[in-house]
Amino acid sequence: MKFRTEVNIPPSEKKIDVEDKIFSIGSCFASEMTDLLGEGQLQTVNNPFGTIFNPFSISNAVKRLHDSEFYTEDELITFNDEFISLDHHSSFDRRYIHQTLDKINAGIEVGNRFLQDTGWVIITYGTSFIYEFIPKKKVAANCHKIPQKFFEKRLLSHQELTDSIYNTVLNLKDICRDDVQILFTVSPVRHTKDGMIENQLSKSKLITAVHEALLQLENCHYLPVYEILMDDLRDYRFYKEDLIHPTSQAVNYIFDKFGEAYFSDATKTFIKESFKINKALEHRTEDDKDPKYIEFREKLTARIEAQRDKVRHKIFLND
Repeated sequence: MKFRTEVNIPPSEKKIDVEDKIFSIGSCFASEMTDLLGEGQLQTVNNPFGTIFNPFSISNAVKRLHDSEFYTEDELITFNDEFISLDHHSSFDRRYIHQTLDKINAGIEVGNRFLQDTGWVIITYGTSFIYEFIPKKKVAANCHKIPQKFFEKRLLSHQELTDSIYNTVLNLKDICRDDVQILFTVSPVRHTKDGMIENQLSKSKLITAVHEALLQLENCHYLPVYEILMDDLRDYRFYKEDLIHPTSQAVNYIFDKFGEAYFSDATKTFIKESFKINKALEHRTEDDKDPKYIEFREKLTARIEAQRDKVRHKIFLND
């Protein structure tokens, strides 16, 4: 007897190996997945522009990274005594203009360099809604708590959505490895402030546009993250107290599904051991001279060294 409708991710012919670089961009759910990849000691870069949600802004970010185009003073605005880029998350806001530009342009430099050897890209779209900053007639990736009266809100058209997806893929395929695999997901986090009906409309437009684009794009795939949380995990016990964001249990479940379909056997083993080591590293003692604790640390150090011998990149830097 079945008690739920399980959503499976079809196994990928091409697998993520332990030395592959993985770039991710998009909503906060992309960050949660990348955090787990990083905990598994794979090479990742996530959101050099900070968390961004709509396909238009994601396409713009990828273009700037592709071109390695630094930001200049005239592209920033001021609000609440801080210098702000409308293309970036509010975590980039600083009191002094050089501080904002330094942080922004450092992200572009890191992202551009990482993308040139990236084999996997994960793109997570969150919404079809955009907010145009009226004084500059510019689409904002983040509104930085600027009053609503300065923005005009609208849904991206189907053509705008598909154009953004195509342009994103073209720039990624130009800068990344020739065999780069691009994985599209739609965030399962509902944008309830837009309204429940509006959120469903927004998500459905994203899903439709992605599926239409995939029919014409090679090495591009759809991960049913949205469907897994909406259908497979259709219970509020898989949501945090805000009833919007998934719990760590739900994120781990989706990550396991993703890994089963996309990780090579060696990668699965490597990540599993890395997770165990990270858990062991959390252990604390009041007596660091206890013989049992010394033995525990020696064995743990040996396990870390064994993991390091499996890869060329640096891992467990803070052990």
